[in-house]
Amino acid sequence: MIHPDRSADAVGSEVEGLRRRAGELAALYASARELAAMRDADAVLERLVERAQELLAADVAYLSEFDGVDGALRVRATRGAVTGALRDLEVPPGRGLVSAIAETRLPRAVRRYDAVAPERHASGIDAAVEAEGIVSLLGVPLLSDSAVLGVLFVAERHERAYTPDDIALLAALAAHASVVLQTAAALADARTQALRAEAAVAELTAHVAARDRANRVHRELVDAVLAGGGLAPVAATLSTALQAAVTIVDAAGGVRAGGGDAATPTAAVQRALDHSRAEGRPIRLPDAGIVSAVVAGGRVFGAIVVGPPARSLDEVDLRTVERAGQVAALLALSEEAVAEAGHRQRSDLLLDLVTASPQRRADVAAAARRAGIDETAVGAVTAFAVPAERRPEIARVVARRLGPAALVGELDGLVLAAHGDPLDPVSYEAVRSLVDTEVLAVTVRVEAGALVRAAADVRSALSLAQALGIDDARVPADDLLPYAATIGADRRVLDAFLDTMLGAVRRHDASRGSDLLATLRAFVRHGASPTRTARALTFHTNTILQRLEKLDALLGEGWRDDERFFRLSTAVRLDELRERLGSRGDG
Repeated sequence: MIHPDRSADAVGSEVEGLRRRAGELAALYASARELAAMRDADAVLERLVERAQELLAADVAYLSEFDGVDGALRVRATRGAVTGALRDLEVPPGRGLVSAIAETRLPRAVRRYDAVAPERHASGIDAAVEAEGIVSLLGVPLLSDSAVLGVLFVAERHERAYTPDDIALLAALAAHASVVLQTAAALADARTQALRAEAAVAELTAHVAARDRANRVHRELVDAVLAGGGLAPVAATLSTALQAAVTIVDAAGGVRAGGGDAATPTAAVQRALDHSRAEGRPIRLPDAGIVSAVVAGGRVFGAIVVGPPARSLDEVDLRTVERAGQVAALLALSEEAVAEAGHRQRSDLLLDLVTASPQRRADVAAAARRAGIDETAVGAVTAFAVPAERRPEIARVVARRLGPAALVGELDGLVLAAHGDPLDPVSYEAVRSLVDTEVLAVTVRVEAGALVRAAADVRSALSLAQALGIDDARVPADDLLPYAATIGADRRVLDAFLDTMLGAVRRHDASRGSDLLATLRAFVRHGASPTRTARALTFHTNTILQRLEKLDALLGEGWRDDERFFRLSTAVRLDELRERLGSRGDG
């Protein structure tokens, strides 16, 4: 009710105020409805800024939002701006009226912008304010429970004193804007969490599928091993599972099995294999393939090489390759155990064959036949002198090189082999290359039914070769056997014998620069004939006779007599043999 004593102007002013209040409330109710039905946060904020300009009859209205990363305030929505400077405004922390509002969490109003404290000014802010012609400003904070989300501003291009009602109205709109920002942030966070949950579910699903695939492949690998066939089914199963070529190689790099377009490993693969062996895990190749060492008990049996796959290989695939490597290692151990048992059986059989007494020969021969060994097919026996600590290893290398028909074992500190043909230079070099050490090999042919005699002869010949200082050569036993029975194999006795027979001649040649030893060797080889010796050396006979006189002085009278000449001839031939075989090579 309007009091009767009040003037008409007062009444009109009160009515105008009520109408204005009603309009403000209607605008706030409209904002609340828009908030309830909010779908587009940007559109609602634009509408709130528009209402702020309309309700406060301001020239300009804008909303600045805090950046949670760098603390700057950036204008998000404007109304009434005439330049792009305000729309693009970015206020650094601690500057502008907006920072003062954020720091105090209270509304601030200024009748003149130039009255703002000097330390709050910044060139970018001042330029935007000047471009818009702003004089007066009112800003209220957009508050959440723990932070200032932004500031809602209205501005005039002339001086204006803002009333408490103005501040309250703008604060109400700012509260709505705060709800918009918090709701938008909550929705964004909910969407992010939903996406993360979807990604986690997808990752878990993929992991379960990959694990099931790996378990299935492992079962298939085990089934392939149980079904027999060695490493080939392992390579084929792994190739199918990984959709890639798979090669399984041994420790020397030789291909044992392959699935898909298997290829011999390259130098890059070898480097990756060294890395895999050192770290004990599969290594990825630059072409997206995988290399995994096949290791058991600290021993390297080879590697699994996976070529470029048709699909990307994940960590579960790496574990699958690792499991396949374990299966391959178990197979290698099993094959080695079988091979070792066979090797021991054949080694024992060889020892029985070459050491059996006449009374046991028939039993041993029968055992050989039961083992599939044809004793009549043995055409040669070879003895190998090798380092003691490597004897078992080298015996296996020799057995692999000579093939399944050969018998190889250890006897009297030597590796002994009974095989088809005498050891040829190619096989000798292959064995020596594989073991990478000095190898003295003496080989002899086996006459029919004389295996025991051949084994004794080859050991006797090898002992003589060692006494002569030969330790790295392939020597036919026939070169040594004529001397083995008469000279023996004691190196000290042999050295003393050679020095007694030839020492004086050697010392004379060394001191005088002569070559009487060569003349003596030719004289022995040519039946003690001066004429044939001269012809062989392309000298005049008188020259040979003069040299023989010098030899008379060195060797003493009677050295050409039958008995002494026989011993001297033996010494000369042994000395030549030692010289010829003293360095590694074929004898």
